[in-house]
Amino acid sequence: MCDTCGCNVTPGNRHLVEPGGWLEKTAGGSESVAVLKGLLDANDHQAAHNREHFDRRGILAVNLMSSPGAGKTALLEATAQAFDGGLRMAVIEGDLETENDAERIRAQGIPAIQIATGSACHLDAHMVHGALHDLELDGIDIVFIENVGNLVCPASFDLGQHLNVTLLSIPEGDDKPAKYPVMFRAADLLLLTKIDLAPVLTDFDVGRATRAFRQLANTAPVLHVAARNGDGMQQWLDWLDGQLGAQRNRVQTGASLRPAVQPDGAHLHGAGS
Repeated sequence: MCDTCGCNVTPGNRHLVEPGGWLEKTAGGSESVAVLKGLLDANDHQAAHNREHFDRRGILAVNLMSSPGAGKTALLEATAQAFDGGLRMAVIEGDLETENDAERIRAQGIPAIQIATGSACHLDAHMVHGALHDLELDGIDIVFIENVGNLVCPASFDLGQHLNVTLLSIPEGDDKPAKYPVMFRAADLLLLTKIDLAPVLTDFDVGRATRAFRQLANTAPVLHVAARNGDGMQQWLDWLDGQLGAQRNRVQTGASLRPAVQPDGAHLHGAGS
């Protein structure tokens, strides 16, 4: 896990950095938890700046979160094909290494910037800001931020996006909302992906997954999609169109929308005591 974002602070070792713990202070005498909180505060400040960039242009920014292999890039490829120039999209890709996903998006004729995070298990607002300098935003309707595949940390950081979309693929199992609540609480939309595999992977119970999601007190829509054959794609596109319209209405009134960053996740990243 990364050393700079606070992912190394866990319920098992938190006592070491709390008051009285032997790691309470760094070698220079500064407060360890205060340093981590400062990093989170700086991230939130940068995120607000990023969101201003989007709002000024009437762009909707959507953060895609899931475990590795849930189908984020395939969804974006299918979305680009469905838009077919009707709406213009751009993508910021986050992975530890390689430009594989960005190359797939560019092959669809879509501008894409790859962020290689190294050992960091999520994107942060500073990384996204750097990417925005290399991304032409004029004329863009929607910017998708494909976060690093990880079911915990991405939900803890505001990147400057307006909405979070969490993907859960059929092969992963229907218990993930219960096992990884921080991620699923943050969702403004839950996409059950690879739904075409449901007749084969019969141990995945769609109803059970949905109930686990609702038990987190999340009332967000749940859509079923299969990027490979197009099942459910129209509902996804309709949702995006509605959210883009809402964003343009907000811009006209000078309002904005902050995503549901999870306090539990921030606490695990050292913001709380």
